[in-house]
Amino acid sequence: MNLHDVETPFLAVDRHTVLTNVHRLRSRLDRLGTALRPHVKTAKSIDVAALLDDGTPGPITVSTLAEAEAFAAAGYRDILYAVGIAPHKVARVTALRERGVDLIVLLDSAEQAASLTAGIPALIEIDCDGHRGGLRPGDPALLTIARTLEDTGADLRGVLTHAGESYFADGDDELRAAADNERHSAVRAAETLRAAGHEAPVVSVGSTPTAHFATDLTGVTEVRAGNFVFFDLVMAGIGVCRIEDLAMSVVVTVIGHRHDKGWILTDGGWMSTSRDRGTSRQRVDQGYGLVTDLGGTLYPDLLMTDASQEHGILSIRPGSTAALPDLPVGARVRILPNHACATAAQHDRYHVIEPGSPTIRATWPRVRGW
Repeated sequence: MNLHDVETPFLAVDRHTVLTNVHRLRSRLDRLGTALRPHVKTAKSIDVAALLDDGTPGPITVSTLAEAEAFAAAGYRDILYAVGIAPHKVARVTALRERGVDLIVLLDSAEQAASLTAGIPALIEIDCDGHRGGLRPGDPALLTIARTLEDTGADLRGVLTHAGESYFADGDDELRAAADNERHSAVRAAETLRAAGHEAPVVSVGSTPTAHFATDLTGVTEVRAGNFVFFDLVMAGIGVCRIEDLAMSVVVTVIGHRHDKGWILTDGGWMSTSRDRGTSRQRVDQGYGLVTDLGGTLYPDLLMTDASQEHGILSIRPGSTAALPDLPVGARVRILPNHACATAAQHDRYHVIEPGSPTIRATWPRVRGW
């Protein structure tokens, strides 16, 4: 099959670009002397993960227990579940551990710590930038949680932080500052635990922006990142990658025109690209995505400017003098997404291509559910 044969809309992934993106980050972390624990939440694919570890299962990060179960079935044994543990999910964690999986959980409260059973390893989440959950590095609750884990017989492995606000950084200096703050916050929390007599062998940090802009990872034992395998327009907008580094796109078909409005209509609405408008807060708003031909060449200033459930609207960027391309009904184009995680989540498989060829080399399933 090729890109003209599959029912639209569907996901296309350039395998060569994925490999290039993986090599770039691995080489950087090798120079900094820190291990990569890739986050599989973006791709949710055993096949994509195999490109990260040369086919030999290594440490990974997951965002759902469904991912943990699927990757465990594929031979992965070192898995970090990097979402705060809900007490009712402990039974599923225990079941995986009884299968020989070293599944590590995340928490930021004594209540969560008290819900664990003996032997379950845990990381304490540290809030480095006010983005979401976690404790500030100097919060006295850090030691309370550590003592609670000791009381339950659980295994305190260390600390974890995620510089989520780095996704809103503006320029290299802000990205480097976010990476430095992420490292400093995690190392400080680990040192606080150690000074109180608790072991904290793991110091886990990571986001795709900070992984690419960290210059010093002293004290850090592992870096987590996931978006980097595909990248997206948000990452390009803050300077982490180039448009050419985007490995994933949504193939859609032209189904009509509104010449009076300057619109081209497609069969790819927000059900295929997601509602994510992450670039709307950046210097350049890319609408719902940039548009390329099937070979990956951008149409000048053509955006997916609007979307309903199953309809996409393509039009020229406001203020541009570019001409609307002549795309007849039945023509196919590719949409480069704002947010790779959100767009991939709308689909159940990837259609794998190589640069310069419309041939689909493979079809890779995605893990779904929670």
